Amino acid sequence: MFSYLRQRFTSHIRERSRRRARLVSKDGRCNIEFGNVGQPRFVFLIDIWTTILDLRWRYKMTIFISAFLGSWFLFGLLWYVVAYIHKDLPEFNPSINHTPCVENINGLTSAFLFSLETQVTIGYGFRCVTEQCATAIFLLIFQSILGVIINSFMCGAILAKISRSKNRAKTITFSKHAVISKRGGKLCLLIRVANLRKSLLIGSHIYGKLLKTTITPEGETIILDQVNIEFVVDAGNENLFFISPLTIYHIIDKNSPFFHMAAETILQQDFELVVFLDGTVEATSATCQVRTSYIPEEVLWGYRFAPIVSKTKEGKYRVDFQNFSKTVAVETPHCAFCLYNEKEAKAKEKKGYDNPGFVLSEVSETSDTKM
Repeated sequence: MFSYLRQRFTSHIRERSRRRARLVSKDGRCNIEFGNVGQPRFVFLIDIWTTILDLRWRYKMTIFISAFLGSWFLFGLLWYVVAYIHKDLPEFNPSINHTPCVENINGLTSAFLFSLETQVTIGYGFRCVTEQCATAIFLLIFQSILGVIINSFMCGAILAKISRSKNRAKTITFSKHAVISKRGGKLCLLIRVANLRKSLLIGSHIYGKLLKTTITPEGETIILDQVNIEFVVDAGNENLFFISPLTIYHIIDKNSPFFHMAAETILQQDFELVVFLDGTVEATSATCQVRTSYIPEEVLWGYRFAPIVSKTKEGKYRVDFQNFSKTVAVETPHCAFCLYNEKEAKAKEKKGYDNPGFVLSEVSETSDTKM
């Protein structure tokens, strides 16, 4: 028992040590941090709307609650100051004929309650502003306008946060692995993508970037060098009819960065394939981008995806997501270079070649036979 646990623990530690760093996680988040940024922090306050939208929910709700409580308490203090200056408080023993600026403010607590009632337009009727002093009227108008601005900004920020297309991207899923096999007589890298909603993504476009470390002829080392990867769909690369899962593929030809890779060496490569899907959400007309990535351990050479779409007896099309990331081993050349050499050899077998040095000599036949 202990030997089994020790073996599992050792394999887990070995697997973690071999785990490669990702720039883009499987769910699309970017693993990057910025250091020694020259611009000061307050530049983010210039674009306050984007800053609020990018905040996490816990920080956003903290700002939301603090803004309301702070404004209520601040105006509560101002109402208390108005009542104090006008000597409306009980400690000043106002006369019976005294008309206060605000009825029934007896202290700081009642001033805070009146500020709350004014800003959220509750209006219980127990406390109200009189026409006795213009300062209270001006303060009432100012607080009402500021309260509307705070309500509009905060409610708009929460609504925009909820309706961001980032949430729509969570219903677009990619296969766990990418596979390499023959398709249409060509060696291709295939990835499966599915839309979990019945609403479409309009104007969808799929493309990829291969991230790797390269060394230029001048000796410069470029980390995260980007190489374009063109993906093709049988139905066309533009304006996809994205109602059912699609299998996108990249043709590994002589211009592909995968051309010099082989089944035996792909695990020793250092790259990250990032796949992007851009589109417009049909319901909100907002643009949406979905991202995922594949490292060499997640690229299976010599496999293809299992069928996922079938037709029922009732005439309906059924998508079985149990086979979405399931792969099946198939016969595949162990490198693209070998596949193209094999094709060239077969093409040469079907051709004839002229030998200019060949001379046909005629042989005369005789009918005499000597004994």
